[in-house]
Amino acid sequence: MNDTVRAGDDVCLLVLNCGSSSIKFALFDGREYPPPRRPAWHGQVAGIGGPKPTYTEDGGAAEAVPLQGGETPYHAALEHIRVHTRQRLAGRRLGAVAHRVVHGGSKYSEPVLVDAAVLADLKSYIPLAPLHQPFALEAMEVLLAGLPDCPQVACFDTGFHHTLPLVERLLPLPYSAYERGLRRYGFHGLSYEYMSVALAERHGERARGRTVVAHLGSGASLCAMHDLRSVATTMGFSALDGLMMSTRCGALDPGAVIYLMEIEKLSLEQVGHVLYHESGLLGVSGVSGDSRELLAREQEAGETGDRIRAALALYVRRIVREIGALAAVLGGLDMLVFTAGVGEHSAAIRSRVCCDLAYLGVALDETANERNDPVIAGPGSRVLVGVEPTNEEWIAARQALAVTRE
Repeated sequence: MNDTVRAGDDVCLLVLNCGSSSIKFALFDGREYPPPRRPAWHGQVAGIGGPKPTYTEDGGAAEAVPLQGGETPYHAALEHIRVHTRQRLAGRRLGAVAHRVVHGGSKYSEPVLVDAAVLADLKSYIPLAPLHQPFALEAMEVLLAGLPDCPQVACFDTGFHHTLPLVERLLPLPYSAYERGLRRYGFHGLSYEYMSVALAERHGERARGRTVVAHLGSGASLCAMHDLRSVATTMGFSALDGLMMSTRCGALDPGAVIYLMEIEKLSLEQVGHVLYHESGLLGVSGVSGDSRELLAREQEAGETGDRIRAALALYVRRIVREIGALAAVLGGLDMLVFTAGVGEHSAAIRSRVCCDLAYLGVALDETANERNDPVIAGPGSRVLVGVEPTNEEWIAARQALAVTRE
């Protein structure tokens, strides 16, 4: 395998974020380290496995894409991206493919070149992230065979949290469980690593204080940082823990799970489906897991409106509660930053969260908040409140270039 990139080489880096029904991609210039923040080209194949898959690039209109034939739809989607990547390269070399991998287990805290042994290790972690891990590994396997001379680099969402102290890694189970790998790992690490870069650039030394970053998207978590390193986070052993999410429950009394199985006789598979796909905003509202739709409909009358309002109130309450818990761990709060889809774009959610954090000295400038400004703290706020777009793809490209660069 040609696994080195020399400074100045005319190469590009392809970043893949593989989900169960979509593959997002971004192509970065790899001639210099670090690479440019903005990709030269990006897009996604969505609806894989469904009746109407689509292909989108550079923010353009979605186009129907056939994913039939002898290959599985997922493999056909990868091949579609490969074909378009070759066209975009226009004779330049593909220096590496970086894969966002949700779980690195206890072994992998740094990005790593993928070979058969690494792939086997990562497959053993599928039970730790069954809804996310398999798809990145499938893409690696296909590309290792189809592009044998191009390095594949695994970039881990758990990696940023390797600085968690033991007290934050432990679960209150028999210690032998920890020795077997049952521990708190933390996720959304590529996003939080980008925050550690972007916040230092924007806010200087102040970012090195007691900071909580709220990654609020369809999946959601919080990270407490001190000196720009992770010291506590809300997601733990799995991506189900912590905050209430779009369709995931977040932290839940384990007795409720036992009840569902023992008394209501749900199977293990049924319980998993409920917790991952039928809970959160969708489960409580009965309408949608999309906060935008719920906010637009929260004034409806009757039971529908009541449930929508209850879902939004619980969603905000869980964020507020967990920010308070992390502020306690940090010994105070100097900075609160919102990122990801909801965090970056929902002024209403940010306003409600911050209103309930007034006791910590949080105050908003509502005009700046409505504009999604980088700083939305109002006059007299003891806490710097900000909005910072995340850039997980760039972190993956940067990690891949660091691993492969000579």
